[in-house]
Amino acid sequence: MMRSLYSGVSGLKAHQQKMDVIGNNIANINTVAYKAGRVTFSDIFSQTLRSATAADSTTGRGGSNGMQIGLGTTVSSIDTLMTRGSTESTGNSTDLAINGNGFFIVRNGTTGSYMFTRAGNFSIDENGNLTTSDGLNVYGWVDYGGTKQSDGSYKFNTDQSVTAINIYSDSVNGSKKTIAAKATDSVTFTGTLDSSEEPLGSGSTDIGSDPEVQYTATMTVYDSLGNSHNVEVNFTKCYVDSSDSSNPITTWYYSVGDASDETESSYSGYIAFDSSGKLVEDDSDYTPTITLTPDSSSGAASFDVTLDFSNVTTTSGDGSVQTGDVSGYGAGTLEDISIDSNGIIMGVYSNGQEQPLGMLALAQFDNPSGLEKAGTNYYVATVNSGDFTNGVAANGTLSSGSLEMSNVDLSYEFSQMIITQRGYQANSRIITVSDEMLETLINMKR
Repeated sequence: MMRSLYSGVSGLKAHQQKMDVIGNNIANINTVAYKAGRVTFSDIFSQTLRSATAADSTTGRGGSNGMQIGLGTTVSSIDTLMTRGSTESTGNSTDLAINGNGFFIVRNGTTGSYMFTRAGNFSIDENGNLTTSDGLNVYGWVDYGGTKQSDGSYKFNTDQSVTAINIYSDSVNGSKKTIAAKATDSVTFTGTLDSSEEPLGSGSTDIGSDPEVQYTATMTVYDSLGNSHNVEVNFTKCYVDSSDSSNPITTWYYSVGDASDETESSYSGYIAFDSSGKLVEDDSDYTPTITLTPDSSSGAASFDVTLDFSNVTTTSGDGSVQTGDVSGYGAGTLEDISIDSNGIIMGVYSNGQEQPLGMLALAQFDNPSGLEKAGTNYYVATVNSGDFTNGVAANGTLSSGSLEMSNVDLSYEFSQMIITQRGYQANSRIITVSDEMLETLINMKR
């Protein structure tokens, strides 16, 4: 009878622990990226009253099974369920949700051990550090080589060790709160010139003196100090070669002039078009390089700019030539940030330019369920989780402006609560009945 009392007590204790886990799950129903716990039971051990016997072929006696009495139950495991929770949209650019595997890497400054979290409710402190809600630094990479790849992307050196991400400055890129000016070195023109205009020249390369301007395109260029300068490019129809009626060639004269008295420049040339209105490359100076000299009071040096007329055509109708791509820009200050699905943090500046500020790293584990909860949505590695390897957000696994929600299933927790409650009640009845039986036994002495 004492065995049944101990079994009942073990059942009460195990179900109480399960209820503790259920209560904690429900309490964290709205905790960002919380991972639910799950309790499993196992029997403790059994007392063998009689061992099993084998059948005797000589006497024909059959075998018998052993007799064992179990001595209760215990909690065999409290597992962390690492299934992904739903995603909640927040609209905050520094909120991040991981759509696949992995954990954000965080640390208390440059000291202490690395910790890991799925909660991406980050912010930027007054010094520019990307931090968690309680001030731990978020880690990743900041070295992208300072240049853009040929496909327009940026490639960070992810073979390096991770470092704390600072939005405003770092040891590799220096200050990132501002972006330095870049002098213009190329301008592309697009549009069409009206082929019905009257030619004013006397030859394919003779426009005469002081030709009338028929079209003007104004380009805004920047010197090395970020000062902007407006420079005009004027177009005049020069000549039509009708000697070959099957393929006449139309020549246009262009000249580069000063539109604002801020620069001294002078350059001119000719571009030729075939009968279909397309540029004749052999007969055209369509990519000239000009030198612009800012006023000495600006303090900026002269700079070369290549003009590209290869996208200009001539057709009948209203003409319009304008600048397309213009390199160079003035200085700018950091106004906003954006984070793409690969974890690259881009700075958006007041001059319209963008610049990478860092890249978030994700920690991968062979056994993420083996991580140990450290409170405040953090985990630490254990001998059973294995050491972390830092990787990139492969296949676009990050969502900016959203957070991962708790993976607690409330309907499941309520059903488990009922089952646990009934289990606890049943085990309490074991104790009550066993106590009554003992009382009956004791009363036999009377």
